Amino acid sequence: MSDDAPQRRLAGLEAVFRRIATTRMRGVPVLNPALSVQAVGFGPDPLRTAPGAAPTMLGVLVTPWFMNLLRLPLQPVDGHDATALQAAGLAPLGHTVVRRYGEHALDFTGAHEAEGLGAWEQASLFSPMFAFADQPAAVATAREVMRLLRQSWSETSDRERTR
Repeated sequence: MSDDAPQRRLAGLEAVFRRIATTRMRGVPVLNPALSVQAVGFGPDPLRTAPGAAPTMLGVLVTPWFMNLLRLPLQPVDGHDATALQAAGLAPLGHTVVRRYGEHALDFTGAHEAEGLGAWEQASLFSPMFAFADQPAAVATAREVMRLLRQSWSETSDRERTR
């Protein structure tokens, strides 16, 4: 996998959700017009949910209608293929599983979108998004979510290593 694969994957994620914003979500009253689609804080996901599973990225997707924490595989996984989902360590489409990041237990739901994006897991943080006055406020919140998750994961890992 090339070094720019994560950036290409995130650019694809943003492109798919920008398209959704201007098609399926167009005119829906839950859209906050002050916000746009942006992937925030994505990096390596420390959680491995299946032996030998390909790496995933963990980060926050901000849209005008939701803010979700995502576990996004580096390579697309067919969300309609149960064997592929199991091998990737992803929840089946529409099923919810609890994932632990340090002290935080989060409900992740399996999701899938065509157009080359494939399957991922998402944990809802905010929806709708009217509590955010503008994009900088939403992005700052997303960054803080990621900071707290990484800190909790690191602190828990440090405690486990010293046992």
